[in-house]
Amino acid sequence: MSAATSPTKIILDVDTGVDDTIALLYAALHPAVELVGACGVWGNVEVEQATRNTLHALAMAGRPEIPVASGAAGPLTGGPAHYGHFVHGDDGQGNVGDTSFRAPVAPVPAAELIVSLAREHPGEIELVAVGPMTNVAVALGLCPELPSLLRGVTIMGGAAFAPGNRTAVAEANIWHDPEAGRAVFAADWDLTVVPLDVTMRTLLTEAHRQRLLAAGGIANYVGRILDFYFDYFAAEAFGERSSCMHDVLAVAVAAGVLEPTLAPTVHATVDDSEGPGRGQTIFDLRGCYQGYPEQEGARCRVVLECDTAFAEPVVDLLCAAGPSRIEEPTRA
Repeated sequence: MSAATSPTKIILDVDTGVDDTIALLYAALHPAVELVGACGVWGNVEVEQATRNTLHALAMAGRPEIPVASGAAGPLTGGPAHYGHFVHGDDGQGNVGDTSFRAPVAPVPAAELIVSLAREHPGEIELVAVGPMTNVAVALGLCPELPSLLRGVTIMGGAAFAPGNRTAVAEANIWHDPEAGRAVFAADWDLTVVPLDVTMRTLLTEAHRQRLLAAGGIANYVGRILDFYFDYFAAEAFGERSSCMHDVLAVAVAAGVLEPTLAPTVHATVDDSEGPGRGQTIFDLRGCYQGYPEQEGARCRVVLECDTAFAEPVVDLLCAAGPSRIEEPTRA
C-alpha cells in the first residue's frame, strides 16, 4: 500500500472457525485494512461460538474496540442448521481454544450493525462475507438501499470450474443457505466471489505451521489451532498435512493486497432448488474460449486465478504480530 492510499474499510462477516480466525487477525493487523466491524453467523460452529471466537481473535490482536455483533443462528428458511465441527473442532478453534474467554457483544444484531455502519460511511465500506450469507441477506431485507451504501461485497464461497466441498457441486458457505446466497448474488451491487477454484490451490503447509509455532504469541496460537484443521485436509483432500486459506484470501482481495491474475466479470446465480444442484454457484463462463468478453449488465467478478504463494506474506504478518494482548489460560 502506497503512502497515498487509504486503508480499505471492511466489515467482516464470519462463522469463526480456524480459517476465519486467520482472516480476522489479518484484517486487524494489516495496514491496508481498516476493520470497522465484525459479525458472527452460524456455519462452521453455532453463532454464539462464532461470535465468541471473533471477539477472542480481535482481543488477541489488541483490537477490542471493534464492534462485534451476533447474527443468524440458522438459514433464512428456518430449516436446520448444519455445522462444520468435523473440520474446525467443537470450539471452532481446533479444540484448543480459550473456552473461558468472554467479551461484550454489540447491542444490535449483525444485520443492523451492517446497515448502521454502511449508513455511517456511505460508499466506503466493503462487506466481506466468509460464512453462510444469511446475515447479508437479512441486512438486504432490512435496508433495500444497502447496495447503494456499500462500496461492494466480497465473499468467500462457491465454485466455478472446481468441484464443491459439501456436495459434488456446492461449496459449504453457499450450501448452508442457498436462499440467502441467491439473494446476495441477485442484489444490485458489485460482487466479488473468491471461490474454491483459488482457495483450494493456495495452501498453508506443515513448514508454515512450524514457523508459526516457533514464533510464539499470536502466531503460536494460530499454529496450534491449525493442527486439527490440517488433520481434516490430510484425510479428506490432500493426503498430507496442509490446509486451504479460504477466508483470508477474500480479505486480501477486498483490500487490494492480493490482485487476481484472472477475474472475469460475469452473470452469476445460485441454485436454491431442492435437486442435486442445490447450493451450486452458476457462473456464465462460456466466454472462457475468447478471453472472457464483456457481458452486458454483469456485476459479479469471479476470481479464477491468483498468486498461490500468498501464504508467505500471511505467515510473515502473523509471525511479526507479537504476543497476544489477552492472557491465555495456563496449559499443561
